[in-house]
Amino acid sequence: MAWRLHSSLRVVLSAAIFAALPLAVAAEELVAYKITNKTSIENSLTGKPGDPVNGRKVAINRKQGNCLACHALPVPEQPFHGEVGPDLSAAGSTLSEGAIRLRIVNPKAVNPDTFMPAFYRNDGFTRVAKKFQGKTILSAEQVEDVVAYLMTLKGN
Repeated sequence: MAWRLHSSLRVVLSAAIFAALPLAVAAEELVAYKITNKTSIENSLTGKPGDPVNGRKVAINRKQGNCLACHALPVPEQPFHGEVGPDLSAAGSTLSEGAIRLRIVNPKAVNPDTFMPAFYRNDGFTRVAKKFQGKTILSAEQVEDVVAYLMTLKGN
């Protein structure tokens, strides 16, 4: 289901989400990647599989991935899951690893209207606070860890 929000609501929600992401990864050279069929990044950014245990920690950390701001996840110890984005409880059975990776790296490549942030992008933004310029929200390793975690989620 495509989420269409009134533009002023999108601005408010975007501001709230970005305010909840105060940490950024130190400036690093981004790993080159290739988008296949406009739907996925097939190859790992690190050349190795991610760690799903660490990926869960990154995903639910309100200062890192902060996935819970917009998505429901099977994380009972964390209250107040978001409802703006799709429920991710079955992400691993509905999307390929490459499709999940692209949605984390740069979701606008899939949906130009999304207000989900690009977690592995460091340029092309406007009005970025100086301390965040040239930085990504997550490192390549953290992206792979979150991908590995989401691939474990197969639903009920």
